[in-house]
Amino acid sequence: MSVERRPRVGHIQFLNCLPLYWGLMRSGALIDVDLHKDTPDRLNTALVAGDLDIGPISLVEYLRNADQLLLLPDIAVGSDGPVLSVNLVSTRPLAELDGRPVALGSTSRTGVLLAQMLLAGHYGATPNYFRCPPDLTAMLLEADAAALIGDVALRALYEAPRQGLAVTDLGQAWREWTGLPMVFAVWAVRRDFAEANPGRVKEVHEAFLRSRDLSLRELDEVATAAARWEPFDAATLASYFRALDFSLGTRQVEGLREFARRAAELGAVPALPADGPRFFEG
Repeated sequence: MSVERRPRVGHIQFLNCLPLYWGLMRSGALIDVDLHKDTPDRLNTALVAGDLDIGPISLVEYLRNADQLLLLPDIAVGSDGPVLSVNLVSTRPLAELDGRPVALGSTSRTGVLLAQMLLAGHYGATPNYFRCPPDLTAMLLEADAAALIGDVALRALYEAPRQGLAVTDLGQAWREWTGLPMVFAVWAVRRDFAEANPGRVKEVHEAFLRSRDLSLRELDEVATAAARWEPFDAATLASYFRALDFSLGTRQVEGLREFARRAAELGAVPALPADGPRFFEG
């Protein structure tokens, strides 16, 4: 039996999803959904628990729960090269971090796993990891390097070099390592909700695509508006938004599958089915 309530839709309260929210506001699509704004970790948990019907979910958490979820086509958060907001800040060359303490900011499971995969596979280092809140100064009091994600990472990109620290963009490092785009988050729908409400899911999916396309056409305006309440100027924000890749086409899916393969080899996620990932077809 169809569920008549409005779809419960998640939205990430991070800068990297601000363009999508901008488009949703401009298009009026928010009228048709019950929007829940929260941190990535809480949205991950809510979608998996069934407290949300549709929403963004970190790639790692999608891979851990792919049997319950369907991907929405052609929408994600990633990069095909530098991402600017997923960084490893280090006091020494990354290849010299073997056996050294490395702090993992606790805000992104995908970014943290990417840092570990790159250090082991690309830089040949196996550090001693520990998790802590994402405060760069506090992290580097105890560690030789710190993995940062989100707004704090974007700030570090500009501030850390002035303190003599090296900043490695992990989106760029993944591209150099694999030749592929990196997907950090995807949009997914619970299978049970999609089966009961395919028309509603199609409407939400199309609203997100319209929102994205509108925002990409007006990125300078989005950046100017955001600069009024964010600690970055409009030019910095515009550069950041343009570095992000909000699509999920053939190359992005190939990058997703490669990340999934390497993560499964490490035992961090279950292996994707041979025909996966599975998409909503509305």
